[in-house]
Amino acid sequence: MGRIIRTISTTGEVIAIAVDATDIAEKAQQIHQTSAVTSAALGRLLAAASMMGDMLKGKDDTLTLRINGDGPAGSIIAVSDSEGNCRGYVANPVVEIPLNNKGKLDVSGAIGNGSLTVMKDLGLKEPYIAQIQLVSGEIAEDITSYYAVSEQTPTVCALGVLVNPDLSIKAAGGFLIQLLPFTSEETIDAVERGLQDLPSFTQMLSAGMTLEEICQRALPEFELDVLDESAPEYRCNCSRGRVEAALISTGKAELEDMAKDEKTEVTCHFCDKVYSFTGSELLALSKKATE
Repeated sequence: MGRIIRTISTTGEVIAIAVDATDIAEKAQQIHQTSAVTSAALGRLLAAASMMGDMLKGKDDTLTLRINGDGPAGSIIAVSDSEGNCRGYVANPVVEIPLNNKGKLDVSGAIGNGSLTVMKDLGLKEPYIAQIQLVSGEIAEDITSYYAVSEQTPTVCALGVLVNPDLSIKAAGGFLIQLLPFTSEETIDAVERGLQDLPSFTQMLSAGMTLEEICQRALPEFELDVLDESAPEYRCNCSRGRVEAALISTGKAELEDMAKDEKTEVTCHFCDKVYSFTGSELLALSKKATE
């Protein structure tokens, strides 16, 4: 199970959120059988979604992050609830490309050029939707850009996934540091000084540092208070009822056509669970559908 903490400086000017998403990324790898670079890409997006979801205020609020890139990985989606529980998938789970010029997994190369869409369902008539062009495809920089462009909130995002040779996940997670309104120039300078020469998130996590220690290491000139913590997990909310509702939404004619087959299987993108329907079951659903 993962762990998220939210902290605030005693001055009330800086918020830091950190997540250990190792178990979440591991579960995603096991479900989708991702290769090393797509494990890194999906794991980073899941960690970001978990933290951003945990920042939502309403119990039933949800957040969706979608990357549409022209690289070999295709689209990547991560969905989180307000407790940081998340799920996700990558369109092409197996991508084999060379390491980047730093000798690391080339997440940017797997994603390519494209866009990041952030959707927040806050229980209103229409969801909040914002879209930006990808800055680098490394995901952390793109999340930082989203906050700057769409929410006008100065933010530093760090994300990382360490993949073992056997494709299991050694460490995954990240942090978000945000400046609250009316932050002083002195505070901004102190934040910038703390981030200089900071080891990568996964280096610190795999070295055994706690999330509290990582936040303090990133903000050494501040005293931090922990606001709350939770234990997010990879969690899919699919059910037969939800699948039936989705099938009904395809319309009467489509269902009647599908019913000609002896058996129809629907696979959940997020957890790979398969739901089977007989022709007679689909005909019964068609009676609830509109033309």
